[in-house]
Amino acid sequence: MPAIDTVGIIAKPRSDLAARLVPEVIRWLDQRHVKIRLDPESAAYANRGAGVPRDEVPEGAQMVIVLGGDGTLLSAARAVGGRGIPLFAVNLGGLGFLTAITIDQIYPELERALHGDFPVSRHRMLHCSLWRNQNRLAYYDALNDMVLTKADIARMIDLEVQVDGRFVCVYKADGLIVATPTGSTAYSLSAGGPIMVPDVAALAITPICPHTLSNRPLVVPDESVIQVINRSDDGVTYLTIDGQVGELLNAGDYVVCRRSKHSISLIRPPEKMFFDVLREKLKWGGR
Repeated sequence: MPAIDTVGIIAKPRSDLAARLVPEVIRWLDQRHVKIRLDPESAAYANRGAGVPRDEVPEGAQMVIVLGGDGTLLSAARAVGGRGIPLFAVNLGGLGFLTAITIDQIYPELERALHGDFPVSRHRMLHCSLWRNQNRLAYYDALNDMVLTKADIARMIDLEVQVDGRFVCVYKADGLIVATPTGSTAYSLSAGGPIMVPDVAALAITPICPHTLSNRPLVVPDESVIQVINRSDDGVTYLTIDGQVGELLNAGDYVVCRRSKHSISLIRPPEKMFFDVLREKLKWGGR
């Protein structure tokens, strides 16, 4: 792999820690004659103009540094799209399953990364399309999950699920999650879904507080096509992608989920494997 000469930076908004770190990282990169592309937040922290929109940050870069928590990383993953550019994700947040690099590791790991010496974990994304009356309204790629939730405070919603054209059931619940293995440690985990190793070829269908207690999470091959039909009234069900973008649904709207052709490459410290992250983040017992 050629040496990295251009790096993008995407930073968490309204973060005092990011405001301190961004100028330091830029100075470090300037000293090594690395060209820099900044998103608006990073540019503001460094007093370097307006920056460029997030989806333009990866253009011409061989790596994107993400300074924030998992939420910032999810936004960066959509910005990178299918470009295949690795993300160097530094955890400035709390739990941080995906942002495995700590603040103390930034410069040693950056030094390795600039010379192409870094391990990468690949995370397959989920392609979701929203349909109404046989017309596609929108489509998204998610790193973590597609979620349908109730928009009203007290009401449950009715969601019909089909897998590969075969009827599964109608869930009466607070909502439903279709999660990638990467997203299995996010909202799906909180709803009682299974933890999946990132390279498992599967998707998890997890109901949120189902009315029928026997409705349990379901794991299907990631070659499956999952269709979720909104059987509730207009304006009652809300679609979200990675918890960040989405819209209200009408009755009869449906979402089709399938494995995306795109994946995201995350740079991780060589000594930190998936089970190490689980033990650290979930406070599992040591030896």
